[in-house]
Amino acid sequence: MALRDTIFALSSGSPPAAIAVIRISGPDAQSAVRALAGSPPEPRTAKLRRLRAADGSLLDQALVLWFPGPATATGEDLAELHLHGGRAVVRAVEAALAELPGLRSAFPGEFTRRAFAAGRIDLAEAEGLADLLTAETELQRRQALALADGTLSARIRSWRDRVLVAGAAVEAMLDFGDEDDADQLPATFYTDIATLARELTEMLAAPRAEILRTGLQVVLAGPPNSGKSSLFNRLLNEEAAITAPVAGTTRDVLTRPVSFAGIPFVFADTAGLRDETSDSIEQIGIARAHQIIDQADLVLWLGPEGEGTGRYVWELESFADAPAQRSKQNVRHRVSAMSGEGITALTSDLIEFAQQAMPGPGQLAINHRQHGLLEEAASALIEVHMTADPLIIAECLRVARSAFDRLVGVAATEDMLDALFDRFCIGK
Repeated sequence: MALRDTIFALSSGSPPAAIAVIRISGPDAQSAVRALAGSPPEPRTAKLRRLRAADGSLLDQALVLWFPGPATATGEDLAELHLHGGRAVVRAVEAALAELPGLRSAFPGEFTRRAFAAGRIDLAEAEGLADLLTAETELQRRQALALADGTLSARIRSWRDRVLVAGAAVEAMLDFGDEDDADQLPATFYTDIATLARELTEMLAAPRAEILRTGLQVVLAGPPNSGKSSLFNRLLNEEAAITAPVAGTTRDVLTRPVSFAGIPFVFADTAGLRDETSDSIEQIGIARAHQIIDQADLVLWLGPEGEGTGRYVWELESFADAPAQRSKQNVRHRVSAMSGEGITALTSDLIEFAQQAMPGPGQLAINHRQHGLLEEAASALIEVHMTADPLIIAECLRVARSAFDRLVGVAATEDMLDALFDRFCIGK
């Protein structure tokens, strides 16, 4: 994409709506305002203007705002047209803009990408903004805001500054080691590096952002007719899965997202697990069930006691309202999908488990990319303590500093940027 093009897009919700906001950004933004609305209003002042097409026909009566760069969201000249939110109005104004020389429709995430290119936000803040746009629960919103408002970025910059100070001390020893006052590192050098490495290690040990974004993966597993699908429907409070007394009714993995107490979950109903079946489709379903069980954050096992597998397994027994069918001695919950017995207790337990597995309010969580770079920085800092060679120490500090730079996008590949900004909507 050419950053010198002037771009435009609908930046509000899809019409029809009360108001539709079209954003224009780039070097020809002011001329676009002149073409449609006459002279632009005073900067950052909304004025009611008549918008007209090239042939002079009236398009709409709208509020026009003008924001001269570089002190704008994108770092460029920027304008906003606040229209009446009908589909025909939006289409007509977009068509008029497309006819102007130098203007084109924006690509997904292009406004935010220009903000990043102009230094208005860094990469960590852009990732937080992407998460904020897709946030569906309160925890997701809080975590995304912590990234988008620069909380993580500020911490990374602080770590980078401390590495730079340490690196300066090493460079001074290398350059002036023959002088009496520069032949050794400061007394607190290794202690300061150890403190920084410990801070990184603590963040690496915290819950990851992916579980917050995608939800806690909870798999219901067990043999045929163990009550998995009935419990699945009860937890979702809908008839999502087909239930029947016929073994093998569930043939594939069925997933549904749900939120309990503002915490995102994804429940998965699986094919009944059994060793022998002549049905080739059911065999595929069983294989997929084993695969998702291996990936689950939590498995609710409704089969014979002790036979469940997974990272975390809870022994459950269904048909709690039929004591004669009880066969397990040590169960976490006895539930009945029919009567609802035990469902409230199970749900509360799931919420408590998720609260431990997910970042809490005010706790920063990092994604897979950020985790890998912090791990690289932490490893380099830990290696400092394994050597007294100033050349090796200087290289370790350089590796740590490079990792911090890539965290905030000082050094980022185009492929990685493309993948990030493609997550955004057109008008963002």
